[in-house]
Amino acid sequence: MSYETGPPKENDRLNALTGRWRSHGRTVAADGEPPIEISGTDDYTWLAGGFFLVHRVDVLMGGDRVEAVEMIGPYDPETDAYPARSFDNAGNFTTMRASVTDDGGWTFAGENERATLTIEPDGQSMTARWERTSDGREWTPWMNMTFTRT
Repeated sequence: MSYETGPPKENDRLNALTGRWRSHGRTVAADGEPPIEISGTDDYTWLAGGFFLVHRVDVLMGGDRVEAVEMIGPYDPETDAYPARSFDNAGNFTTMRASVTDDGGWTFAGENERATLTIEPDGQSMTARWERTSDGREWTPWMNMTFTRT
């Protein structure tokens, strides 16, 4: 794919995510295990050139620190989505596709996990519902997050 004229105009939709967010949430209790509290920050900034949105995560899940970096974009017209690739401090690598509806609802979907992200109309807060699957057919709730722009 050639980008002789710069990033695709559809990348502008990612601007809704840019900035620093205070993140808070918890995992969903499952298999007799209690929920785990999650708190920290999420930062979304453009990589120079505007082709990729860089998402940095720094949270505590219970007593464990989780750090991750995700590259989102550029927009792919063939799939009407944004490829997203993330890497974390435990050595995990995840590939997802992000898509957005006309009303601004985001879905990040991978092979074993997916999230539905809702940005409030004022752009100052958002929520995310995460789900997981082990068989690709049956999805179960994983965690619920809220984000407040700082």
